[in-house]
Amino acid sequence: MYVWEGEMDFVSLPAMARILAIDYGKKRTGLAVTDPSQIVPGALATVETKELLDFIKKYVSHEMVECIVVGWPTQPHGGCPSENLQRVQSFMGRLRKELPQIPVVPYDERYTSVLAHQTILDAGLHRKARQNKALVDKISATIILQSYMDFR
Repeated sequence: MYVWEGEMDFVSLPAMARILAIDYGKKRTGLAVTDPSQIVPGALATVETKELLDFIKKYVSHEMVECIVVGWPTQPHGGCPSENLQRVQSFMGRLRKELPQIPVVPYDERYTSVLAHQTILDAGLHRKARQNKALVDKISATIILQSYMDFR
């Protein structure tokens, strides 16, 4: 990337890396990513969970990614760990093994599905769109990412 510095002078700026967020699910997983300046989060994709690791490896081979934020399923009142928590822990272990150069950060995902449904309602989308689970997963990942960005 180049910035205009006046009379025919350009200054090369270092490329910035994105933050990738994951709303991990048993069947489908929502993904969101920041712009390279890490200012604006946006939905990236919904991927079949069985294809997720390959998708991420391909994505990071084409885009600079600073860290990967994974939604951490916690119980509202600290109850016993959920089945999904065990799946997320296992996935994070595989991700860290496959991509050791990229930090993998857990981040609280409580109520993101509720917020995603509310976002869809607030946007005035029709009933069919509200029932689109892939859309809910992408929006949930975007909410996780925005929350993580606000926290940093």
